[in-house]
This record gives sequence, C-alpha cells and structure tokens, in this order.
Amino acid sequence: MPTLGGMDRRRSTPLDALTPGARFRTEHRVTAADLAPVAALLGEAEGALPARAAGALMTHLIATAFPGFGTAILREDYRYAGTLAEGDALTAEIEVTEVDRAAGRARLACRVLGPGGAALLAGEAEVAPPRVAEEREVPALPGASPRPVRVLRALLARCAGLPPVPTAVVHPCDAESLRGALLAAEHGLIAPILVGPEAKIRGAAAAAGLDIAALPLVPAPHSHAAAELAVAQVREGRAAALMKGSLHTDELMAAALAREAGLRTERRVSHCFVVDAPLYPRPLLITDAAVNIQPDLEAKADIARNAIALARAIGIELPKVAILSAVETVTPKIPSTIDAAALCKMAERGQIVGGVLDGPLAFDNAVSPAAARAKGITSPVAGQADVLLCPDLESGNMLAKQLTYLGGAESAGIVLGLRVPVALTSRADSATARLGSAALLRLMAPRAAAPAPG
Repeated sequence: MPTLGGMDRRRSTPLDALTPGARFRTEHRVTAADLAPVAALLGEAEGALPARAAGALMTHLIATAFPGFGTAILREDYRYAGTLAEGDALTAEIEVTEVDRAAGRARLACRVLGPGGAALLAGEAEVAPPRVAEEREVPALPGASPRPVRVLRALLARCAGLPPVPTAVVHPCDAESLRGALLAAEHGLIAPILVGPEAKIRGAAAAAGLDIAALPLVPAPHSHAAAELAVAQVREGRAAALMKGSLHTDELMAAALAREAGLRTERRVSHCFVVDAPLYPRPLLITDAAVNIQPDLEAKADIARNAIALARAIGIELPKVAILSAVETVTPKIPSTIDAAALCKMAERGQIVGGVLDGPLAFDNAVSPAAARAKGITSPVAGQADVLLCPDLESGNMLAKQLTYLGGAESAGIVLGLRVPVALTSRADSATARLGSAALLRLMAPRAAAPAPG
C-alpha cells in the first residue's frame, strides 16, 4: 500500500480506463503542518482538527491521484464523524461505482478511516474524469492545501436550469482550450462558437481525440482576425460572451475594447478572480489582477462596482469589500491608503452602491478576525471580507497566484465592464478553473447589456 508521501509522480486514470469496481487505497499520517493553519486562522485548539478536514484529503486525492489530474469534481456528499489529531494514521479508499461514458461522468464511493478503523468520512463523489491520461510530479500531500471545490459546486448549482449562453471561443488551437469549451458545454453552461484557423482547430481536436463536429466554426486566418471576428459575433447578436483560447490576452482585449467594436460601456473594464481557498470559510473575490496596471481613484471605483456586481450574481447579497494596502491607517506616504479612504467616503455618499466598503486594511486584518481584534479594528468588513480590492495589478496578481500555488486554492475569473463578460482562461488552468470561469460567464451574461447594433 503506497503512502502519499512516497507518491512523487502520478498518472491520471482517464474516463475510458475507469470501470465499476476499480479501487484506489492509500495512507496518510496527520502532521502538525496539517493542523497549524486551521488553528491559526480559525482559532481551533491545537492538536485537534474537525473530521471535515478528511474531506479536504479526499478532494486532494481525487484531483491528484484517482482519477487524478484533469478531473473536475462535480459533487461531493460526505458524512463526517470525530476529530483528527497529530500522529493519527488515516486510510483513504476510493471505489468506482458507476461510469457514464456518454455523459463523461463517474461516481465514486469514498471513505477515510481513522485509528481503529473508525469512519471519519463516508459518502459519494461525482466527477468528470480526464479524457486523456496525464503524468505529473507531485510533492507529498501539502496538509491543509488540497484543491477545494465548494465554490464550483455552488456556481454550478446556481446555473442549474439556465440555458447555455452562446459563447465565442477565440482561437482555440490547442487541446486545453477545446477541452475547456467542451467541458463547459457538457455542463450546459455555454454553447461554444469556435472562431479561428479551421485547419489548426480541427487538427488540435483530432490529436487530442476531441469531437467538435457538432460545434459551429467561424474560420479566421490568424489570431488577430479571430479576435475581431469573435467580437463581431457578439456585436451581431450571435454570441453573448467571449472565451479566450490560445492567443495572447492583449490581442483579445484590444479587439474587445476597440471603439468600433461596440462593446464598451461607461464603466472601466476590470478583471475579477473568484477564489476558493481551503482555509477561508467563504468565496473570496480578488480584483484587479489582470487588466488595470496602476488604477487611479476613478478606476478603482469602477473596479469595486464591477466586483460588487459579480459578488451579487454568485449569491453574496451584500458584499463586504476590503480595500487593501500595507497598513490599516491613512497616511500620505502610502497613496493606496488615501485612495481607500476616498473610496469609503464615495460609498457613504452613494457613489458606490450594493456593498459595504472599508479600508485601508492590511491583508491579515481583512481576512482574519483574530488579526482584526489584535489591531483593535471595529468594522463590518475586517476579518470577513468577500472582496479584496488590491492597490495595483502586481499585488493582485501575486496574491491570487500565491493562494493558488502555495495555499492550495482554486480560482476562476472573468473580465467585467464590457457589454458581455469575457473569460481569460490560461493554459495552466485546471479543469475546475475552466469550468468555474464558464459558470461565471453564464451567471453574468444575463446581466450584460444587449449587444450594440452593427
């Protein structure tokens, strides 16, 4: 029986290789590193952790071991009992109970057993396994940082019953772009319209074993033309969202922002990540980490308005917006603190509505009640922020990526402020991130203004 610590290289099991009765079993010993982050953030007693942490272990195993890389977790229904303590030996078991190849889904029976064989976790997961096997190097289990799926589940549930939004997928000339669009289509989130060089697109699909025969394809000679034609699909009313394929973000955004494109509104365009961080009890929106390099006060006001609109669309009725800086006091030596104070006053005067703003706040007292109490901050936002409005693109981008690569977070994001939402997916994005971005497109598309006439 292999231990997680010894599995430094893993190969995913694709859908076609899964059969009912197939099993995976492994062991993990609880360490202080597993317990310390939760104790620090939530004030849990050191040396003990609620059994729900076993759910994080199971999520990590499904995403990295069996079926493994490329798996999208659609639903987890677990029952928990007991607690974990440092030194406990855990046994995790996964068994395939059903495979639906036509739908691209599988059901898994999951268990985590503690000392003496006590069931800490028992239940079922429904997943979309990868279509193609992938092998990667993986370090030992990072304790409290498995890939979470709480936010994805909530987004998919919120999209249930909505018709797919026609989406122009721009220059999808690689397998990941096509796979992401097909996955979103399988879940009823988008109706893809492929726009780009036909030979390249069909060649990439054939090489990856992807069936795109039923999808409409608008030929374009190169990426620049693909961006312009995709925008035209929106302007002419054939599409209500845009999704980036294998072209540079600058190419797509230049076409979308061109005045003749007809997609601009009176509001500044901005990007927003929706982050599912394992140690944070709610979705966390981070903005702007991709579009506005050094936003001024007016731009930050629109960035806040866009983020509030997205937060409300995903179900946060009164978003708490923390305006970040390095400190929580206003000082002319740090311009971002002046902007934060001005934004709060704008909200007081009704210039920014729909959310509660506070700032400047340092990152720790924006997300940690303990840190806010230690600093003596009394605020409806401190320690429980829904939105983190960052001082500039550099800080926002680094924060989002640090949470992903060092904190085990999963994220999805879209561009807001245009007449239609835009998903800027990356080749490095997981299947969960791509599916989450498509869900955000679906939720925001009805709130976008109608396309301008040609």
